[in-house]
Amino acid sequence: MNTKLIAAMIVVLVVSVTMSALSVAPSVDAQEITPYPSREKTLSVTGMATASVKPDQLNINFGVETQEKTAKEALDSNSVLMNQVITAIKSAGIPESDIGTSSFSIYPVYESHEDKTTAIWTQTLVGYKVSNIVTVHTGKLDSAASIIDNAVNAGVNRVDSVYFSLSPVTQQKLKDDLLEKAVLNAKTRAEKALVPLNHKIIGVKLVSLDEFSVPTPMYSPATYARADSGAPTPVFSSDQDVSTSANVVFIIGSN
Repeated sequence: MNTKLIAAMIVVLVVSVTMSALSVAPSVDAQEITPYPSREKTLSVTGMATASVKPDQLNINFGVETQEKTAKEALDSNSVLMNQVITAIKSAGIPESDIGTSSFSIYPVYESHEDKTTAIWTQTLVGYKVSNIVTVHTGKLDSAASIIDNAVNAGVNRVDSVYFSLSPVTQQKLKDDLLEKAVLNAKTRAEKALVPLNHKIIGVKLVSLDEFSVPTPMYSPATYARADSGAPTPVFSSDQDVSTSANVVFIIGSN
């Protein structure tokens, strides 16, 4: 028999068998592969935890602003005053490691004038201003008054903020403690809610933790100016309420 004819017959036979196999394949009903809806029972509860703690860190932002006809003159005069300020801060018992620059800027200062004839406003460069702001972070809470007074006497002419806060180490410890208490609070609330329903907790499906909240009390810079009597600047710290929350989704079942 012709070789080409035999090859053609084989191809036709293979195609025929394949088509037959496809035609007899059982159809799959769409509903058979659809999973059954979950019969899992859940209860979502938010637990809270709050603590009142004493701050352990003092934060002061203050600095020196100077204005001169040239940028160099403004920078030189600012540097002299700032060196005096740093020395004064150190004399209050604050190490240099607790002092850092938070912002530094040099910018031109203009005055606007109106031409009486044309009524056109023009600007004239009158000098340059240098602003150097430093931040003090220290655990010596009782040093607030002496730090501020020493700095002002040395040349500080702006005090932006004074506030008491929690140090990073204290914040982390509190965060860990409060998160555990918040989760336990959620569990307690869930158990109480399930009693009249004759249900109980049989598992946990999801835990969502909220951010740790630490309010920062701020004090008005106007209260820092020392009176002529030479009395120390009064600055007081107070306890802070910190809180956190946790949302827990419990899997529940009947008793």
